[in-house]
Amino acid sequence: MLAQACYDLGVAFARWDPIRDLLAMQQRLDRFAPGPAGWTPPVDLHETPETYVIAAEIPGVSREDLDIQFHDGRITLSGVRRERTSPCEQYHRVERGHGSFSRTFQLPIPIDAEHITADLHDGVLTVTCPKSAEAVRRIRIG
Repeated sequence: MLAQACYDLGVAFARWDPIRDLLAMQQRLDRFAPGPAGWTPPVDLHETPETYVIAAEIPGVSREDLDIQFHDGRITLSGVRRERTSPCEQYHRVERGHGSFSRTFQLPIPIDAEHITADLHDGVLTVTCPKSAEAVRRIRIG
């Protein structure tokens, strides 16, 4: 008579990765831990041959609550998303951050500060920073 298997052959097993489990627990706990005041909007920064483009997700932030400053090759996006008041007696879940935020980015090539533009559309702030004329050089291959 054959010995009975100690596990079900029809069940898929995954190798236990304690680091992955610890990171998952850390992420869950971080949601409840008191951190710095405010919140941090996600940002994409990409480069074209002539510009740097910054796109920040800031739904619920009005134009009046935004500030964009450029100084010494750094651009700073800051603002505040106000807490929404609701005639609710009890929240069951609060995940959307509110309060002030500030993000600063060092741009490696000189920028033409006079021609920086910003647009806020559908909750996405897009800031276009053109490179200065002396920074944009085309090298011809001979």
